[in-house]
Amino acid sequence: MALLVNEKEVPFHTGMTLADLARAQGGDAADILLVNGYPATVQTALFDGDQCWLWKRGKVPSADEMQHLLYARHSPGVQACLQEKVVGIMGLGGLGSVVAIALARMGIGSLLLVDYDVVEPTNLNRQQYFVDQIGQKKTTALQDILRRVNPHVSVVTIDRRLAEDDIGVVFKGVHVLVECFDDPAMKAAGLRAALHHLPGVFYVGASGLAGYGENNAIRTRRLYPGIYLVGDEVSAAAPGAGLMAARVGIAAHHQANQVVRLLLGAENEAE
Repeated sequence: MALLVNEKEVPFHTGMTLADLARAQGGDAADILLVNGYPATVQTALFDGDQCWLWKRGKVPSADEMQHLLYARHSPGVQACLQEKVVGIMGLGGLGSVVAIALARMGIGSLLLVDYDVVEPTNLNRQQYFVDQIGQKKTTALQDILRRVNPHVSVVTIDRRLAEDDIGVVFKGVHVLVECFDDPAMKAAGLRAALHHLPGVFYVGASGLAGYGENNAIRTRRLYPGIYLVGDEVSAAAPGAGLMAARVGIAAHHQANQVVRLLLGAENEAE
């Protein structure tokens, strides 16, 4: 007989309460008590197989605790692979900010983030920034957010406007490069740079995600070996069809999921 406590299995005995468990686990200082996903009290009776959480409000999980949580949710094999990988993101707007947060939540090893812009009020309708970050550099603002999401992910930021000739140098050594530019010219430049200067690096771009069109029109398409494009490839921002959080978010999560698929070998590049 056993309980699952903070994702770890511990012995259970009949008549056990949450107070007994807290004492046995050295968790008397815990002030967040959950049993099977619901708030509980120290008097709560426990049963074989219950899933419990004992946590101190405000406590930040250590690197080992965070790793164990991700192992439990993703499986050790998946997590061991992801935590060794480096992902580069070009542009930290509606796409890039979402992609970075999703990858940090999944425990990617390292993120290399490049943008030159600041957070503006008009960004808040779709980008993952907060009102009190208006005026901050996006690199600084997103790094602060990522630290709160998962402080154990290595985050390197570069505050600069990229040019096509820079991309192969700045992102040399990443495993996957994600294109999240707003500018169509830079989207084309990013793809050219990847094809010519980053052999062996997977590339995930985006095109066509404005407005509130059909969800399933957003798709992930393979262009060349190791090169993928996300979007409907048609929808550009226009009056009445601006960039909106929901559809941009769908595309960004396509990109993040494609990164994971590539890193875990789910794509057959020999096809």
